[in-house]
Amino acid sequence: MKILKTILQSNYFYYFLFFLIIFFTLFRINVFKPEKLIEADTYLVFVNEYEIDGDYLKIEGNVHNTKVIAKYYIDTYKEQQYLKNNIKYGTVLEIIGELTLQNNNTIPNGFNYKEYLENNGVSNTILVEKIKVKRQSENIFYIIKNKAYERTKLFKEPSYIYAFVLGNTNYLDNEVNKIYLENGITHLFSLSGLHVSIFALIIINILKAFKIGEFKRIFIVFMVLLLFTFITGYSPSIIRATILFFLIALNKYFKLNVKTENILILTFFISLLLKPNDIYNVGFQLSYIVTYFLIISNFLLKNKSKIKILLLISIISLISSLPIIINLNSEVNLFSIFNNIIFVPFVTYIVFPLALITYIIPFIQEIFYFFIDIMEYLTVLLNNFKMMIVIKYISLIFVLIYYIFLFLFFKTKQFKFLFFNFILILIIKFSNVIDKNTYFYFLDVGQGDSMFILTENKKSIIIDTGGKITYKKENWAVRNSSYSICEDTLVPFYKSLGINKIDYMFITHGDVDHAKEAKCIEQSMNVKQSFINSDEVTEYEKLYNYKKFGNSFIKIDNVKIYNINDNLYDNENDNSLVLLIEINDLKFLLMGDAGVLVEKNLMDRYNLKEIDILKVGHHGSKSSSSKEFIDEVNPKYSIISVGKNNRYGHPNNEVLENLKDSKIYRTDRDGSIMFMIKNNKLKIETCSS
Repeated sequence: MKILKTILQSNYFYYFLFFLIIFFTLFRINVFKPEKLIEADTYLVFVNEYEIDGDYLKIEGNVHNTKVIAKYYIDTYKEQQYLKNNIKYGTVLEIIGELTLQNNNTIPNGFNYKEYLENNGVSNTILVEKIKVKRQSENIFYIIKNKAYERTKLFKEPSYIYAFVLGNTNYLDNEVNKIYLENGITHLFSLSGLHVSIFALIIINILKAFKIGEFKRIFIVFMVLLLFTFITGYSPSIIRATILFFLIALNKYFKLNVKTENILILTFFISLLLKPNDIYNVGFQLSYIVTYFLIISNFLLKNKSKIKILLLISIISLISSLPIIINLNSEVNLFSIFNNIIFVPFVTYIVFPLALITYIIPFIQEIFYFFIDIMEYLTVLLNNFKMMIVIKYISLIFVLIYYIFLFLFFKTKQFKFLFFNFILILIIKFSNVIDKNTYFYFLDVGQGDSMFILTENKKSIIIDTGGKITYKKENWAVRNSSYSICEDTLVPFYKSLGINKIDYMFITHGDVDHAKEAKCIEQSMNVKQSFINSDEVTEYEKLYNYKKFGNSFIKIDNVKIYNINDNLYDNENDNSLVLLIEINDLKFLLMGDAGVLVEKNLMDRYNLKEIDILKVGHHGSKSSSSKEFIDEVNPKYSIISVGKNNRYGHPNNEVLENLKDSKIYRTDRDGSIMFMIKNNKLKIETCSS
């Protein structure tokens, strides 16, 4: 025991352990890649997690020992109810479907779903055609878990019960959840160490009342927390809190005198032994980083009032999580420090305990909902006072430097290291100022057009926004969460570049695939000026403030934009703005959806020879890009913005033949295409899947 105590009390042991586990974890993940499934007629899938959201079913499970994701689009309400009533945790499903490959992100700095799945040990996705419940689990733990979830049916609005008791935030309303995110308090709705501590404290006090001995209390609480961890889906923060509780309790019981920060490193070691892929999980990273810095910042919290302690904890939590939050959201709300002072005690001492009591005694749920209403009201109110700071994506080297400085500050108590981090963030924030290159992006928005220009002085210009036709669904089929080109793709991309406003937005015409996301972008990004074509005002143009561009010219820094199509035709496509853009000595011609007749008229009116980059008209449709026109403009590079496997058959083979003398880029194959312009020289990068 003496030798064990000596080892456990040595800091060097934990530093060695920390680097050793990271090395072996990364080695294990990179060498032992997840197994790929062999194509089969049917698959027997054991359900670990599942979610039914309207007409969409997503299953995380296993085929033998191989992790899979299965996706199914539900046809009828009757089928949805059948699946809701029969799919449970531990259910075995017989699935007929097609193995599909996941793609990398095709928007720069975007969320990489393929990488995310692989980091979670999943390399197989099944697109389900038919699904059948084979058998239910007889495992006692799955029976308990299913009973725990079935109890939520007793509540008229179970979303917060799911969040606070079962650790599942998928059911929170999207709009309200967005406000929580902007206010910087979403962490309160994910079960964490704080919740586990309260839960454990309740159990300990009950056991004390029955005069259960200390060691038995530790063991019983640990067993209960392990079951709780299983029920809540093995979330990294719950695993951390459970192991940490057990080790701290043993440290105290056996009087080992191991420092808390070292116990956390030991917890980190055990966690990664159990689930090595968690090292890539953002929740795992935040859980350990924030907890570690809170532990070693104890000297700042001594002899302070409760309000000051809350304020300091909120500040430390923010600065210790800042690089991860920035790379996750590209922005941070400085008022989140004060929001947490209000919401942390409110959730900790009122909402969370009340959620546990309400879960046990459902007839008091109206009291619980009363406090939820107060919380939502305060959330919306405080959202009016947010101070959002947009900061561009931080590279890994800067993240490491930031955490080294932060570690040195807490260890040496010298504020100069905190100042260095402040300067580091300022450098990242204003790095655009010293970058005098111009950037022209053709963004992959599926079957649609969206372009983005960042001038040499970092004025921001959007040309078209993309968009998809949506169809009205029956109530049962409406999803709580659904993909948005604006909110999930475009706005995060702009912000990842450090852009917090759009100076100019041009909408070539009012078709859905060019204009639908304009209103959303205007609301999210503070668009200063919008321009549209000269056609009759369409449904999409009514959604935002605009001016008609007409036969106009505008100079924005080193970017000159001309509209060369001011005729009015009898259809929306031909009335597209056709933009001739000059950046230094380079010429870009953006054809919108203009057809052959417009091309002929443009050739009659303008000298369009030797265009450097052509955005091909109408996604490569045969209605555009005649041979005469292509021969006239003679582009060096041709960009076709088109969706994968689109139902229109774009691009047309004849158009591709017409363009054969140019270098062709297609968003369905190359993803987004970036032209960086420096001293009239082009650097081209793609973001292919």
